[in-house]
Amino acid sequence: MTLCLLLLSVVAVTAAVPVPRALTRAAWPEREPVVGLWVWQCLVATVLLCCLTALALSAAAVFGTVRAQLFAPAPPAVTAAYDLSAASPWTVVLTVLLACGAAWTAAVLGRELVETRRRRARSREHLRERAPDLPAGLPAARGPLLVLEDAYPDAWWMPGSPPRLIVTTGALRRLTDRQLDAVLTHERGHARARHDWLLHLSTALATGFPRIPLFAHFCDQTHRLVELSADDTASRHCGHLTTALALIELNRHRGVLSCASSHRLLGERVDRLLEPPPRLGRRHRALATAAAALVPLVPLLITFAPGLTALP
Repeated sequence: MTLCLLLLSVVAVTAAVPVPRALTRAAWPEREPVVGLWVWQCLVATVLLCCLTALALSAAAVFGTVRAQLFAPAPPAVTAAYDLSAASPWTVVLTVLLACGAAWTAAVLGRELVETRRRRARSREHLRERAPDLPAGLPAARGPLLVLEDAYPDAWWMPGSPPRLIVTTGALRRLTDRQLDAVLTHERGHARARHDWLLHLSTALATGFPRIPLFAHFCDQTHRLVELSADDTASRHCGHLTTALALIELNRHRGVLSCASSHRLLGERVDRLLEPPPRLGRRHRALATAAAALVPLVPLLITFAPGLTALP
């Protein structure tokens, strides 16, 4: 059992500190943002699984009730293979720390969920007061579109029930039909991939654990890669140049091509659309996705290895 806890700690620390820092310096996530998002999610899942399985093992060693519940269906040889009776004092400390971490994680995720629902409710109430009916001249094929009377050019996706695509009259006046299709396709890309939940998860973890590099980088990279992924969705349907021009027109008043740090991502997105980076081949994307999916299995293999070797 001590060896399992040690190995789980090594895997968690490796996935939480050096690997995220190396991944942020890599260039390939910009070329394949969907694969990059998947890799980040697998790293987060690996750390959380390490902590969860370590909590289960240490709690089973310290508390007889937990041990009886976890190992009730297992034969005696499997229970003996974990050597749970030899719990050292540091196992008690580890159990308390991991239990506090699990409780805090649940608290920050619950808080983010509550705050998200409150923000959506306020936004929907605000839109209910301001938004007119859908103009009859707009094509119905554009989906659940809601037009907001506002000179400020903007468009965004509001998740919920029902979900809404919202565009202002300022954007309708500024964009051509083709550019408007690119903007709306970009927002639908966010909706289909459920990027809102990924953003909420990354924000909650970064807020709750600001000193852990993995969660801080996960939040930053998620906000960046979801935009690149949605840009790719729009460019595949409407073309790279059209999408870039739509992005410029929609953000021209914000200084889209300035060098200020707050606008740097917009400038990078425009450059990326005007000069698309070389993409990975289908085979390489599949291999990268499969390799990343195997990483969260490492803590599970470490946890179940003693029991599997004890089976006849």
